[in-house]
Amino acid sequence: MTQRYDAVIIGGGHNGLVCAFYLARAGYKVRILERRNVVGGAAVTEEFHPGFRNSTASYTVSLLNPKVIADMKLADHGYRVIERPISNFLPQPDGGYLKLGGGLERTQAEFARFSAKDAAALLAYYDALEVVADVLRGMVLKSPPNVGDGLSMIVDALKQGRRIAGLSIEQQRDALDLFTKSARSFLDSWFESDAVKAAFGFDAVVGNYASPDTPGSAYVLLHHVFGEVNGKKGAWGHSIGGMGAITQIMARVVSAMGVEISLEAPVDRVLVDGARAVGVRLESGEEVMGKAVIANVGPKLLYEQMMAPADLPVDFVKRIKTFKAGSGTFRMNVALSALPDFTCLPGVGEHHQSGIILAPTLDYMDRAFMDAKRDGWSKAPIVEMLIPSTIDASLAPEGCHVASLFCQQFAPELPDGRSWDDEREAAADCIIATVEAAAPGFAGSVIARQIHSPLDLERKFGLVGGDIMHGHLSLDQMWAARPVLGHGAYRGPVKGLYMCGAGTHPGGGVTGAPGHNAAREVLRDGAMFGRLWRRG
Repeated sequence: MTQRYDAVIIGGGHNGLVCAFYLARAGYKVRILERRNVVGGAAVTEEFHPGFRNSTASYTVSLLNPKVIADMKLADHGYRVIERPISNFLPQPDGGYLKLGGGLERTQAEFARFSAKDAAALLAYYDALEVVADVLRGMVLKSPPNVGDGLSMIVDALKQGRRIAGLSIEQQRDALDLFTKSARSFLDSWFESDAVKAAFGFDAVVGNYASPDTPGSAYVLLHHVFGEVNGKKGAWGHSIGGMGAITQIMARVVSAMGVEISLEAPVDRVLVDGARAVGVRLESGEEVMGKAVIANVGPKLLYEQMMAPADLPVDFVKRIKTFKAGSGTFRMNVALSALPDFTCLPGVGEHHQSGIILAPTLDYMDRAFMDAKRDGWSKAPIVEMLIPSTIDASLAPEGCHVASLFCQQFAPELPDGRSWDDEREAAADCIIATVEAAAPGFAGSVIARQIHSPLDLERKFGLVGGDIMHGHLSLDQMWAARPVLGHGAYRGPVKGLYMCGAGTHPGGGVTGAPGHNAAREVLRDGAMFGRLWRRG
């Protein structure tokens, strides 16, 4: 029997759960359809070896919006994030290391070991980034102006542009640099030390299949600094219980509000009748009808695999084909019998609770990308390791640990017709060897490993090309043009169809912002229900 709802949400990732919350709060009857046997999308905690649990894909917290946290009362239900004592730890080729974070004065002292000039420039650099990051924070929970909406679009654009117009000319120049320049070009204008530039430049290649020399990569750097943890801007932290603890809390909150969550319910097709989305058909053949169909999957997956081309405008189909998706991410989780012991900083310390970055220079990062373009994956990859069990003992047996290995650059599609199914183990060996070179004995401490190549990320989580952002964060795919100009305000090209995932503004990361904003647009369009959107 066909079931009918006010809203049907495709995908039970965190943005789908956030969207469901705001719709249910407004009185909507909502059903979430999740293809996997666990809710949470890429923000899940899973046991990958007996006794060892970890955040399987998404692995750290900063960008989750404070308004979403407060509105959903996540803290009341057990949401807890512990700040990293320092942000990042970068071993260096000369046997030294650099620590980033722990406060301005401490970071300046650390930088002074590499360059007195860089230490002196740090405060001004932070101030410049913070001004632009604040502009972004002011736009995160606002829908972009929708090109083609006439006067309302102009008014929205003027309102949102007012924050940039209010900046000084020097601040506007900084904003332009961040949106258009390469990370190297931007960082070269501030710092001279290779280690210092690498410490900041790493953020420019996270989830970004690009070189730090690629124009526009400076924005990806900025995208990773506009979050906060426990009220501290730019901070990052560990979610107790892993990232899945967050989405499990969200699921309990919305379930208590009457939202239906169906697991193992993969959607086969969005149903369109008379140029309007009216529901979905599951792979099982079941049809679920909704006055609003909301997709918490990437644009490439939605429009190229879940919709018939005949149901979409011809030009839109053309534009989606050119929408760029595919990051160079290779994601591993490892079970460890002991903490890694780094040659440059032996023994247990605060660096084990930070982001451990094995990418000592921008040149190293550039070579990793060039190698991946030529060969498919780099034999000297960029590796970020987090060891959450250092602060959350529930993740591993006593005396043991779990580590997340978040690695770049690995081509979304291998050249010469090669398959990731054939090369994933060799790539994983290379990643382990990269850590082993910095921390001898690491390879011998690995009890088990869970491997997610770009192809595995696509198959398991629906991330086309393994793209954790649901699409490149390039200037032509941001704000009102994400995913396509004219459809940047969460509405699809078919009436009744909406998007609430990372392929919309403000992009990737565990933010909850697309879900929040999409719900607002659904409620605006559904004003006939006589319910008001509560602003805040």
